[in-house]
Amino acid sequence: MPGPRLRQRGWVCVRKFRRLTDLLPHLREGRYRLGPHVAKHMLQEGFTELDVLRALEWGRELAIYPEDQRMLVLGYMIFPPRLKLPLHVVLEYATPRHVDIVTAFIPKEPYRVYSRARLAAILRFDGALEEVRWNRPKEAYPAWD
Repeated sequence: MPGPRLRQRGWVCVRKFRRLTDLLPHLREGRYRLGPHVAKHMLQEGFTELDVLRALEWGRELAIYPEDQRMLVLGYMIFPPRLKLPLHVVLEYATPRHVDIVTAFIPKEPYRVYSRARLAAILRFDGALEEVRWNRPKEAYPAWD
């Protein structure tokens, strides 16, 4: 990261602006981390880590949030022969050696760009999708006496 740069009223820190094409080599080489939020959505919505990686490989940037060093990517999960489901993925690139996959979810409106405040709210509160439950067969529960 370059050092601070002088402006008229004080010091301003200059951050590296990165694009999706800059982050794809990290993803291809396995230098990424899946956050707990993306794991929760994978369980709830039924997609896999491979679906997320393929969506990123062929996706495009919808929004870049340089203040947070994050970006929103629109990709697609492709199910042959003709089904494509949109997938939004939020990447964080604050560290130069790897990429954090913060969250991924199937959007209701695929081309909608979220503001920073709305994205933070999505990461904090998912409404009805907040709780992850594991369902077991009825026989696995203890008997009620």
